[in-house]
Amino acid sequence: MSRSIRADGEATRGRILEVAGEFLASKGLADTTSKEIAERAGVNMASINYHFGSRGGLYKAVLAEAHRRLIDRDDLDRLFASNLPAHRKLHGLIGFLVDGGAGAARWPIMVLGRELLSPSPHLASLQQEEIFPKLRIILPVLHEISTIPADDPVLWRCLPCVVAPCIMTVLLSRAKPGLDQVSGPMSRDDLIDHLCRYAIGGLEAIGRAHGNET
Repeated sequence: MSRSIRADGEATRGRILEVAGEFLASKGLADTTSKEIAERAGVNMASINYHFGSRGGLYKAVLAEAHRRLIDRDDLDRLFASNLPAHRKLHGLIGFLVDGGAGAARWPIMVLGRELLSPSPHLASLQQEEIFPKLRIILPVLHEISTIPADDPVLWRCLPCVVAPCIMTVLLSRAKPGLDQVSGPMSRDDLIDHLCRYAIGGLEAIGRAHGNET
């Protein structure tokens, strides 16, 4: 297969993903049809089946792409393999989440939000292929800050407590009227600093409480 044909195929696949993400974010899985995705993307139904196998395969690919745009595995690997202290790595992680959620395309975070609120059979695949591998990269840094053992279930419960406030703050900031109308405007760097202090304070408090209980 020539390079130009491969490039055309990748462009078509990317266009289908983008259109599908927009429809799924606005209408949800149950109310989105392959036909309307194909029409908007300027392809036929056979093209969707060629690139994704089925409607379910397309949705699975959209979920994975949405999660990668929110937080990319390669970015995590580079950050957490660095010699930065734990609190700076956490700061970098929160920066990824804020930037990923505030990207020009709104559909990734909306699609993920819909899936978490109304899980489909594809959530298990997303967890195994995208979510859990990334959480395992993050876990040692939370251990270092909290001093809770890495294999302790308490530390796993800390993960959503770090991630969820970042995503919710970004979502509320993008709403109309936005959060900034109540809290006042905040720059990207100030927001990341704020969320990082919040996360570190919580991790240290849970660590102290856990130490007193054991």
